[in-house]
Amino acid sequence: MSAAYDLRVAETEADRAACFAVRRDVFVTEQGVPQELEYDAYDTDAVHVLAVREDGTPLGTGRLLTGEAAAVKNGGAEDVGALGRLAVAKTARGLGVGAALVGAIEGAARDRGLSAVDLHAQTHALGFYERLGYEAYGPEFPDAGIPHRAMRKPIG
Repeated sequence: MSAAYDLRVAETEADRAACFAVRRDVFVTEQGVPQELEYDAYDTDAVHVLAVREDGTPLGTGRLLTGEAAAVKNGGAEDVGALGRLAVAKTARGLGVGAALVGAIEGAARDRGLSAVDLHAQTHALGFYERLGYEAYGPEFPDAGIPHRAMRKPIG
């Protein structure tokens, strides 16, 4: 498969549907997360980022929460965005799509004047986020039955 892909904010209904399809494949089908936990009220106002191959095939997605929605996830800091629901299609793993999505989400956070980005990483993915400059803090906790750690990166 070619590594050529584009990143964009999901502005259209078709783009948002593509984001949700990747999330369904990765989280619901592969990881067994209940569908009612995967999609939530935060999806409505989140900034969704989409990676698509030149032929239109969706490769990955992630979202940024800001303001009160982010503060709920990060311990109350409204100047810190919350990166979440980062998912890369099985066929696109190893191509740098995940790192590119994280970079795009950080850019969206910077554009909104945020000072840092917080996330809840599945523990098997800690090394991925550490390589991108995130530092873990706090204890391990379960989310949808999967062990996670909170992580943060200043983006100022």
